[in-house]
Amino acid sequence: MTVIAFQGEHGAFSEQASHQQFGAGAKTVSCKTFEELFSSLDDDRAALGVVPVENSAAGSINKASDLLLNHDLRIQGEILLRVQLNLLTVPGNGGKIKQVRSHPQALSQCEGFLNRNCLEAVPWYNTAGSAKDLAACPEPNVGVIASYLAAEIYGLEIVQRNIEDMSYNYTRFVVIGKGETGQTQNAKTSIVFATPHNPDGLSTCIREFADRKIKLLRLVSRPRRDYPWQYVFYMDVEGHWREPDCGAAILGLVNHAAFVKMLGSYPAAVQPIEDRYAQKVMLQD
Repeated sequence: MTVIAFQGEHGAFSEQASHQQFGAGAKTVSCKTFEELFSSLDDDRAALGVVPVENSAAGSINKASDLLLNHDLRIQGEILLRVQLNLLTVPGNGGKIKQVRSHPQALSQCEGFLNRNCLEAVPWYNTAGSAKDLAACPEPNVGVIASYLAAEIYGLEIVQRNIEDMSYNYTRFVVIGKGETGQTQNAKTSIVFATPHNPDGLSTCIREFADRKIKLLRLVSRPRRDYPWQYVFYMDVEGHWREPDCGAAILGLVNHAAFVKMLGSYPAAVQPIEDRYAQKVMLQD
């Protein structure tokens, strides 16, 4: 059975994303850090990894981006997980909660709910970790914010579901491994590159894709480690590198850029129809 590595405790949203992509019966292994996850793929302790790279509310997850640059792994797939945050506690304690623990980002995404209910927010190292620790050492008047999967794993009661302030809050995950995927329809290609130090360096690189009508989906800059004041760009575009136009654009990028690394071409995740409709209505309002 394929072993899939994720960062965090069991019940983390990364594990939930793994189940969404590979089924609830998938064999998952937890890693304490992103570095441990990538190392588990390097030495074949796991065949695939599921890594968060971007959140629709909080933006890019920089640590994951840095590791993608520095390891010889490829993106093989993409997962869009709707992040649904739930208030959990030990069974029978639902009406007595005064303090709520979770990862700082989860707490910030539920700030409205916490303020309306006069609940004290206490930062914890991990969403699933807060659930695991409460189940191991039950405390009166304490709740946690975590996934429904964490509630199932640790035997906690779901007091209230979907307490996040943003109804359509997504985290984008990528599936990484040593191999590459074959050419598919609805593909996406991820690339990291650096530009030469001239005034039109970035625009010249991007023009290779614009001239071929290839849609730019994401462009994010990051400091280049060990090169002070130099930056790399993480770019996602529509298409597969084996497609003629996309392949030609990448070749043009190689000719103009200071360096280029292909992170992979892979099937793009599809957002559920009901969520696309809801977001369209929100934008119109």
